[in-house]
Amino acid sequence: MLQLSNNYSDNSHDTENFSQKAWGFLKDVLQVLFFALILTFLLRSFVIEARLIPSESMLPTLEIGDRLLVDKIAFKFEELERTDIIVFAPPPEAQRGMVKEDLIKRIIGLPGDTVEVKEGMVFINNNSLEETYIAERINYTYGPVVVPEGYLFVMGDNRNYSFDSHEWGFLPLKNIKGRAFFRFWPAERVGLLD
Repeated sequence: MLQLSNNYSDNSHDTENFSQKAWGFLKDVLQVLFFALILTFLLRSFVIEARLIPSESMLPTLEIGDRLLVDKIAFKFEELERTDIIVFAPPPEAQRGMVKEDLIKRIIGLPGDTVEVKEGMVFINNNSLEETYIAERINYTYGPVVVPEGYLFVMGDNRNYSFDSHEWGFLPLKNIKGRAFFRFWPAERVGLLD
């Protein structure tokens, strides 16, 4: 009888030991998950964000379904350059219906530039812009217009099918959310963006 009692006592101790170890492990996993979620939120909010391309406005450079990384902080400490690809909140003039989602376009005109579209090409300060990234020659005319201080002129690479500055005007610099710099999907086209 005494032997049975001791066995029962040992089993009870083993069960308590197992419960304590399981709870300790679960607590560690929950802490790691909590801090991973906080870190992910902070990174996504302030440093880098993944984006999905939803339209054909940036063909052939970006295709529907491409997944990009967008730098949300370093671009603030560097000068934006012509041909950079940026993500931005659309100004009121660029918001169609209920759709107010961020847009992605290429910087074409910088503050002070004169932009004109004619003869199937973009001209910046009366010089044609060398553009190896566009889908086809432009089939409309626009301008000339001077980009005001604090604004940019942006266009999609699929010029004839892009809802961009030639339709809704200049983009305020304050609307920029980040600069796209890396495609991580699909696997066969992984790499830095030009």
